[in-house]
Amino acid sequence: MASPSNADERSLVEAAQKDPARFADLYEAHVDRVYAYIRRRVRDRGEAEDLTSAVFHQALANLQKFEWRGVTFAAWLLRIASNAIADRWNSSRRETNDPAPEERTATEIPSLERNVMLAQLVDGLPPDQRRVIVERFVEQRSIREIAEALGRSEGAVKQLQFRALTALRAQLEKSHG
Repeated sequence: MASPSNADERSLVEAAQKDPARFADLYEAHVDRVYAYIRRRVRDRGEAEDLTSAVFHQALANLQKFEWRGVTFAAWLLRIASNAIADRWNSSRRETNDPAPEERTATEIPSLERNVMLAQLVDGLPPDQRRVIVERFVEQRSIREIAEALGRSEGAVKQLQFRALTALRAQLEKSHG
């Protein structure tokens, strides 16, 4: 499922805050992104699934506390996911007495912020380009699979991917001088 626009996301959050049964819409809109984020950081598929479930359980439990302060709901979910991964790592480290890699904590926060900014830039792409980028790099599908899903040639998908990456690169250069 494609990520909702900021206005759509806001209305989904407000609806879910009034009626928790509507949280399913938020779940459907964001589960793939959250799972992909966790899966890239956790080697075990079952553990990634457990953490994804825990993220949405925590998000539902704290939904009334979510406020719009310039951060999207997706970014809020990714922050919860990052914390859940860190908590899981810390608890497993205590069990095995492994030392903590100090530099990892220092690099994760800028990485998370960069990922959130990149996700927002991807959300601003034209729909076909956004879909190709999400399917290619988040869902890790092949060019052939994407072409079949879109009913387009592989060359057309490669061109959409190239244009999207060029636009993203330009936006990143513009925002970082």
